[in-house]
Amino acid sequence: MSTPETTPDAAGQPAPSGDEALEWRRVHPVTPLVRGWAVVGAAVVILGQQSLEGGPRGGLIDLLTGDYWWTVLAALAAVALVGWGYSVLAWRMTTYAIGEEAVHLRRGILFRQQRHARLDRLQSVDIRQPLVARFFGLCELTLETAGGTDSGVAIGFLKGSDADALRAELLARAAGLKVARTSPSAPAAGTEGPPGPEGAPTSTAPEPAPVAVEAPQVPVLTVPVGRLIASVLRSGATIMLLLWALVVVVVMIATGEFAVLSASLPAVLGAGGYVFNRLTGEFDFRVAISPDGVRLRHGMLETRSQTIPPGRVQAVRLVQSVLWRGRDWWRVQVNVAGYGGDSEEKNSLLLPVGTRDEALTVLSLVLPDLGIEEPRRVLDAGLDGDSRAPSVFVTAPRRTRILDPVAWRRNGFAVTGRALLLRRGRLVKILDVVPHERTQSLGINQGPWQRRLGVASFQVHSTEGPVHPEAPHLDADDAARLMAEQARRARTARATAGPERWMERQGE
Repeated sequence: MSTPETTPDAAGQPAPSGDEALEWRRVHPVTPLVRGWAVVGAAVVILGQQSLEGGPRGGLIDLLTGDYWWTVLAALAAVALVGWGYSVLAWRMTTYAIGEEAVHLRRGILFRQQRHARLDRLQSVDIRQPLVARFFGLCELTLETAGGTDSGVAIGFLKGSDADALRAELLARAAGLKVARTSPSAPAAGTEGPPGPEGAPTSTAPEPAPVAVEAPQVPVLTVPVGRLIASVLRSGATIMLLLWALVVVVVMIATGEFAVLSASLPAVLGAGGYVFNRLTGEFDFRVAISPDGVRLRHGMLETRSQTIPPGRVQAVRLVQSVLWRGRDWWRVQVNVAGYGGDSEEKNSLLLPVGTRDEALTVLSLVLPDLGIEEPRRVLDAGLDGDSRAPSVFVTAPRRTRILDPVAWRRNGFAVTGRALLLRRGRLVKILDVVPHERTQSLGINQGPWQRRLGVASFQVHSTEGPVHPEAPHLDADDAARLMAEQARRARTARATAGPERWMERQGE
C-alpha cells in the first residue's frame, strides 16, 4: 500500500478515529503526472477550437507556420508546468485513512476539506483505470455511499495490487468482518506477558484479526463484442445519425453549398460521441458473482471494475426497444444509492445487451427470490404480456386507450411476496422491479383528463438513477388501493430486513 503517514490535526496531535488514531497515507507519487495531463489536454482542445474558428488560414495556423511557432510550444509548456505544479501541491495535501467505521479523505490547497464515508452505508466499491493511468499501472478507488450524488469518496491513484487489497478490506469491513489493516507498518501480532504457571510465557494480546483477501468470484456471463456492436447499430442514436448524414449529403448535392456540412457538424459530433461512448464504455462487459456481491467489469479506453454489495440495488429495469424485438435482446439498468442520475448511466448498468435468459439471470443476482412459486411465468408476462392474455398483472382499463392508444394494454402492475413489478410501453417495453424494503416513497398523479376518466398514474419514488418506476393510467381505485397496501408492505419488509452489515449475525 502507499507509504503511511500520520497527519496531525489543528492542535498538532494525531487525528483520532473513535478510540484509536488514524494512520494517514498518501496516494501514489505518480498521481500528479496522471492528473496533470487533463490540463494539457484541455489547453490543446482550446487551441484547436480557436484554430478551427480562424478558418483555413489565420489565428493559430499562422503562428504554427510563421516565424513565431515556438511561442505556441512555449505556451503549452507553461500550461503543462502550471498544471503539473498544481497537481503536485494537491497530491501533497491529499491523504486518506481507513478506520473501523469509516473511510476518511483529506484534500484541498487553499480550502481544506475532509470527507468521511461510513462503511455501514457503503453502496458499491469501484476501481476506475483511465487511459493515462493504465500506462503506469495505477487505479482510482471510488466508494459510493447512500447520501446523494456527491456523497462518495475517491482515492486515487493507487497501484493496482494496492487498490485490489484495499477494496477487499473495505468490503470485508462493510460486511461486518473484523480484519487486519493492510498496512506495511502494522504492529506485531502479539507481545509476551508474564510467565505462566510452568514458566512458559503467555500472550496478553488478543489473537490477531485475519487479513482480508479478495473473495473468489464465479463468472456469470460476458457480452460478445459482435452483439454489442449490433445492438449499438440498432439503437435510435445510430439510426438518427445515419439519417441526418444522408440528409446533409442530399442537401449539399442539391445546393452545392458545403457550409451545410459545417453547420451540421455539432449535431453529428454529438450523436457520434454518444455511439462511441456506448461502444468503448460497454466493451468487454463481464458479470460475476462473489460473496462481496455482484462484480462488473467493462471498458476499452477506461476500464472500470464495480462491486455492488448484496441488498444495495434499489430498483431494476429491463428495457427493450422495438429494434431489438427480433433478437429478443434486453438491457438491464439499476438504481444504486450514491450513483446519481442518468448522467451516470455507465455506472448503473447491470447488462448492456443480452438475451432474455441472460437478463433474467442478472436480475436473479440482485433479487434471488421474488416470493412466488412460478417467477418465470410472472416475469414473462411483465416483459411481453398485455391485458389480452390472462396473468397476475392488474392492467389499465379499456377507457384509457384515448390517453395512450398504443400501449394502454401494457400498462399494469403485479405484486409478489418480495417485490412490486410495474410494466409499460409498447414500442419500448419496460419492466421495473422494486423490492418492497427499497421503497422510498409512493405517489399518485392525476391530471384533468385522468380525473374525467377516473384513472390515475402510480409512482414509486426510488433513489436517483435511470429507473423511474411507474404504472400509468390505472383505475383510480386500483391506484389508491395499491398505494395503501404497498406502504404497508414496505414497512413490514423494512422491519424484517437483515442488517446493513450482511455478514454480521443479528444481535451481535
